[in-house]
Amino acid sequence: MQQCCDAYAQAGFGGVSVWRNVVAPNEGGVGLAEAVKIVKGSGLQVPAYVRGGFFPAADAAKRQEAIDHNKQVLDEAAALGAEQVVLVVGAVPGLPLDEARKQVANGIAACLPHAQQAGVKLSIEPLHPMYAGDKSCINRMAEAREICERLQSPWLGIALDVYHCWWDPDLEVEIRLAGEQGTLLGYHVCDWRLETRHLLTDRGLMGDGCIDIAGITQMVRATGFAGLAEVEVFSEQYWAMDQDQYLELIAQRCG
Repeated sequence: MQQCCDAYAQAGFGGVSVWRNVVAPNEGGVGLAEAVKIVKGSGLQVPAYVRGGFFPAADAAKRQEAIDHNKQVLDEAAALGAEQVVLVVGAVPGLPLDEARKQVANGIAACLPHAQQAGVKLSIEPLHPMYAGDKSCINRMAEAREICERLQSPWLGIALDVYHCWWDPDLEVEIRLAGEQGTLLGYHVCDWRLETRHLLTDRGLMGDGCIDIAGITQMVRATGFAGLAEVEVFSEQYWAMDQDQYLELIAQRCG
């Protein structure tokens, strides 16, 4: 984490979204106090803390456990100075999607007072339908918008990841609506390889694939969104590369 923050700051990037596994000691992380020290010492903004969510469950006790966990994640995000907690909302094999979505809305509603208290927003990230079975029952911006409209909270919004939503024929309309409703909280960029080798760890860097990133970015900026664009690339190929060279390549592609 220290290496990343030092390198990103030196390269001129404005911020870093922090993944919880690099913080939580039980996941091999450095611990919250050390993470706060590193991030604040870097001078980088923290647009997001990743990730919360995973609300649906077959029994009430597990659903409450998820709510309690998300409240803890919100507290950690506040300590790091994160603007939002990104929610990968979850799904349960065998649980109907409409029921899972109800449980997601209820779980988020239970967390919103804590989000306000912590001063950290919650953002629903729709995931590509290929993850609908076990990772996310929210697969389009429209479904995220419906929860935002139902709960009507200034502490709730949407994180748009082009990897998950580029294919949606209603994307332009949904981006515009998110701008009008003030719910567009995050924007993630990467690319979709035409011959994807792995559904989780073979994303492309911008320019490697077929997503109209420039066009989507124009739509996002037209809403007035002024946040950082977050480069989020899960890639065995790029992880195996010299990371200083990879950072240079990211900078080039961002240009």
